[in-house]
Amino acid sequence: MSDQDPLVIFMPSGRRGYFPAGTSVLEAARELGVGIESICSGRLTCGKCKVRVEEGQFAKHGVTSAADHLTPVGSEEFALLHAMHADDCRLSCTAQVTGDVLIYVPEESRAHKQIIRKAATERVIDIDPAVRQYYVQVENAALGEHRGDWRRLQDALAKEAGLTDLTIDLHALRQLQPALRQGKRALTVLVWNDREVIEVRPGYAEGIYGLAVDIGSTTVAAYLCDLRTGEVLATESAMNPQITFGEDLMSRVSYVMMHDDGTEKMHDAIIKALNKLAGQAAHAAGLKLRDIHELVVAGNTTMIHLFLGVDPRELGGAPFALANRDAMDIKARDLGLRLHPAANVHVLPSEAGHVGADNVAVLIAEEPHRQEEIELIVDVGTNAEIVLGNSQWLMSASSPTGPAFEGAQISAGMRAAPGAIERVRIDRATGHANFRVIGDERWSDDWDVHAPSVLAGKPEYLAAGICGSGIIEVVAELFLAGILQADGRFNAAHPTDRLVWEGRRGAYILATPEQTANGQPLYVTQDDVRNIQLAKAALYAGAKILMKRAGVETVDRIVLAGAFGSYIDPLYALVLGLIPDCNPQRISAVGNAAGDGARIALLNRAKRREAMELAHSVRYVETAVAQDFQDEFVGAIHIPHASDPYPHLADILPEPAAMAETSTPRRRMRAR
Repeated sequence: MSDQDPLVIFMPSGRRGYFPAGTSVLEAARELGVGIESICSGRLTCGKCKVRVEEGQFAKHGVTSAADHLTPVGSEEFALLHAMHADDCRLSCTAQVTGDVLIYVPEESRAHKQIIRKAATERVIDIDPAVRQYYVQVENAALGEHRGDWRRLQDALAKEAGLTDLTIDLHALRQLQPALRQGKRALTVLVWNDREVIEVRPGYAEGIYGLAVDIGSTTVAAYLCDLRTGEVLATESAMNPQITFGEDLMSRVSYVMMHDDGTEKMHDAIIKALNKLAGQAAHAAGLKLRDIHELVVAGNTTMIHLFLGVDPRELGGAPFALANRDAMDIKARDLGLRLHPAANVHVLPSEAGHVGADNVAVLIAEEPHRQEEIELIVDVGTNAEIVLGNSQWLMSASSPTGPAFEGAQISAGMRAAPGAIERVRIDRATGHANFRVIGDERWSDDWDVHAPSVLAGKPEYLAAGICGSGIIEVVAELFLAGILQADGRFNAAHPTDRLVWEGRRGAYILATPEQTANGQPLYVTQDDVRNIQLAKAALYAGAKILMKRAGVETVDRIVLAGAFGSYIDPLYALVLGLIPDCNPQRISAVGNAAGDGARIALLNRAKRREAMELAHSVRYVETAVAQDFQDEFVGAIHIPHASDPYPHLADILPEPAAMAETSTPRRRMRAR
């Protein structure tokens, strides 16, 4: 292979490589360690290996992709795709590469399905939803009395429920008279926010349901709730399909700037994803899509713009203007969401250009404004949102950490799926790694990689790559073992046999060929370390800017939010310098707080008013124009930090590694 061969990029994994023309997409995927289902082994019978070609110029990936960069669709492939209603896809077993191409592997085609850790947490919530149901008896119509059945229903609701000045959705109006006939003038009426009748049912009929959604840059999580009891009936998660257009927010904004249809494409992608998640959640709960009466949405500002189909380009540069900062209520049907015909979508408010509704959702979930202690809340993700404060004041900021914490920009990076290394420990004497992969509870030291079967001890999943929590731990462990120096360079004087070199650039063998799914060593490279340093420095600098603006030197408590934040070991977060110094026992992970906040707002309409108050009261600090941000960023590149003390780590941090060269012969890195 050479750089003149076609470039093939697989999303959402981000794996890429050059392959000779004529290589099948499935062959390229296997060589890159991208798992694609193929039950029939290329016989064009199972149809499990569907992929989709993304067309256009993708500046983020440096590629122009087109459907005709694969060999034409043959008659057998066409017939199979048509039978599956997948005419926009290709079968990777038969499609061959002829030019540069960006391939999206849909969830159902992935051999190792993604594990998206965004489960709802248990919280005490006062149930007071916006959608409520009332049972009323409507007066009979009488000859010569011309109120109309809608007026008679209004009068019944005013008398029996105290509701006045109501409107009625057209869908409900069409239901009204048939329901009155069938129910013999008895109705169950669904009213949204004490303002609008959205459904009428004959007789007495229970059942009101809502969906809380957290639209993240990388993942989307949906929680289907019973609005009467607050019970979470189903939880569904998926990759955000917009990742094809850019892994981070600015890449997606850039895509819109470069493509006239960019906003429309990304809006359509997220709406399709939400319809699918809603359908899966409803099916899991034994319901139908039309049974979902309300949707509450949280997300960062770019995600909210694209969800609404609003051009986000103003967020790409100063003054980072939002189209709308306040909460919104929109009919689901106007967005293309296939929920109840009169369902409402409530979009939570944002704070500023780069701190959006997801951060407001975190605030109503974690309630730092009710605490006396100074609390630092960090929602760790592709774009990290940070909140500092207590009951007296709150400040917020965002830091562009990038996708490295999600496993992207890492040479062997992958998302949290079976086979991904998620925990790492390194022997201080030998420098050898002991790790654990998702899907197998044992550590690698307990594996028998030569055993003939799982029952005999062979690991269920050999290492296929490394996910976010794994890369955090391996970098921290390499530093604690002295294999990495404080400046992030590999220590050539360390005696371990796991270091290999290309010139002056080192790499660490995390997994040996016997421990990996593809039989090749799994490396942590110098570039991998540097990308983690850049990401953690951005997050740390954002936190320090807030602390400086608030005039505080220490925080009483740190909360790590977000799906990824929940899987970071607080000790390693400190060792790496991801967060300011704090007693490890005062650092906690709270799961997907943004999703929990959206669920709270779904179940309690008073919290929506509180969200608006919080969004307007938080003082936002724009790190993008803060003159001292760069100084903090540069200082935070070192591990854990170039100047700030970390007294809580004094007993475990190593002495600064020697920078001297060694005369020991260096092992050269094998070609990968």
